[in-house]
Formats: sequence, C-alpha cells, structure tokens
Amino acid sequence: MTQDAIRISNLQKTYEGGKQALKGVDLTVPAGSIFGLLGPNGAGKSTLINILAGLVLKSAGEVEIWGWQQDKNPRQSRAAIGVMPQELNLDPFFSPFGALEVQAGLYGVPKDQRRSEEILEMVGLTDKRDAYARTLSGGMRRRLLLAKALVHHPQILVLDEPTAGVDIELRQMLWRNIRKLNQERGMTIILTTHYLEEAEEMCDEIAIIDQGAMVARDSTANLLGQLDAKTMLITPEHVPETLPAGPGLAVETRRDGTIAVNYNAKQTRAEDVLTAVHAAGIRIRDVRTEQADLQDVFLSLTQSHSG
Repeated sequence: MTQDAIRISNLQKTYEGGKQALKGVDLTVPAGSIFGLLGPNGAGKSTLINILAGLVLKSAGEVEIWGWQQDKNPRQSRAAIGVMPQELNLDPFFSPFGALEVQAGLYGVPKDQRRSEEILEMVGLTDKRDAYARTLSGGMRRRLLLAKALVHHPQILVLDEPTAGVDIELRQMLWRNIRKLNQERGMTIILTTHYLEEAEEMCDEIAIIDQGAMVARDSTANLLGQLDAKTMLITPEHVPETLPAGPGLAVETRRDGTIAVNYNAKQTRAEDVLTAVHAAGIRIRDVRTEQADLQDVFLSLTQSHSG
C-alpha cells in the first residue's frame, strides 16, 4: 500500500474566460485517513474533486492517485478512486441493482467479482433492488450514489457534500457506513462538507481551501489549537449588579443568566479573569471554559486570507 493515497503538486485550473479556479494547490492525503476538504462556495473544492475523478482536465500540475500518475496511467488512477457526487445524476429507468451492474461493467469488473447485492444491503436498498430509480426518494437516491461509487472496489472514496439536505437518520446511516469502510477495509475517505461540526467529528485531518489556494492543512486537533480565543462561563449565585471588567475582556450575559467572559489565552491568564469576576462582587456557583470550534478556525483563516 502506498503511504499517501493522494499527492497533488502545483495543481492549477483556469477555465475559459480566464477564471482561475485553482492557483497552484499542493496537497497530500495519507492512506487510510478520513480527510476533510473545506472551503466556502466557489473556493475550488469541486474543481479539485472533478480533476481527481478525471471529469475535468487540469491546466497545470501533477496528480498521483494511489501511486499512479494521472497523466501516465489514467485508467489505473481512475480505478483507484470512487466519487459520490453532490448532484443526483441517476438514470431514472435503471433499478438500483441494474445501475450497479452497469457501473461495474463500465469499470471492467468481472461478473464473478461484483458485489452488487452486498453493496445494496450495506446502504439499505435491498428492498428496493428492482425498483426504478425514478421512484426512489431523495434520501434513497443518495444511498444509491454511494453504492455506485463502491462497485469497482476503490481504495479511495470521495464524498462531495454527501449529507447536504438529508435527514438525520440518513446522515447517521451514511456515517456508520463510512466509518465501517475506513476501519474495516482501510479505505481512504475524502470528504467535502458545509457542516463544520461533521468535519470536526469525522476527520483526522483537514485542508481548507479559499479562492483557489490552500490556506491551511493540519490535523483537526492542531487546527482547533490555532485559535487562542477562550470563553470562561460563570454561573453566578445571584444576578450580579455589575459585570466583570478589565483589559482584554469581552463580557456578555447569556439568556440563562450565565456570564460569558471572552479573552485571549496568550494575553490574559484564567486567574486574571477570575480576579475580575471577584472584583465585581460576583459569587461563583459554577465555572467552565469553552474552546474554539472548527467554525471559528474556518472563519478566521478564510477572512484573513480574503483580507
């Protein structure tokens, strides 16, 4: 097995009319990881994924998929990756089983190596095996898109906004399957999502792309540790007459009566915050702190890059 599932070097894409969607992106995705690719709308995520899938031709740069260089070995590199697209692009006249068999045939999977029944069971479509795709609900169509991406036994699975607009039950089913594929089969998962809490929970590592350029790439834990902003939450014994005050403190009272003191951990010690609370005559019933979440990191990086 190759150490890196994906290696991208100086990847560029300029569309007709001069719009530069990718501006020299460098990226490696470790084999066996669940990797998040995040960015605002128009950042270049879909262009990057479509280049990996062989659907869009790059303007410059190098792409290597599972050890195969895309330019020199297009068939092998394409066979190593399965893509679940965001759009519901299904033939309405195929049944789920028929759609999987056709997809497997397009990839040259011999009949004795096809696992269409097994894949349908995994995504919960066994009872819809012979129904026309046009009769499936939106959630079932998303399941079928995932199934189609798996028919040729890819080492890498790319999920483009897989849970956008789906209900909680389907979202949980998708993530159970993704974790199972990753943990039991060692499949590398690349995820794009607008749900930052989803990326925070699922992904080992995250890359953030903005305006066609990579603005961050690190482990999820390290990205969350980049921000020094902290919030100390004080539950007072009684409604205070005055609020804490001091240099570097931003104080607000929440609806439940909790006093939220925002501060920069590098500039202000937690001890100083508590001193300001006591100086305001506030008796503390409970105290806890809030860390930054991925949304804070995302906004900080994309806003600073835009500026």
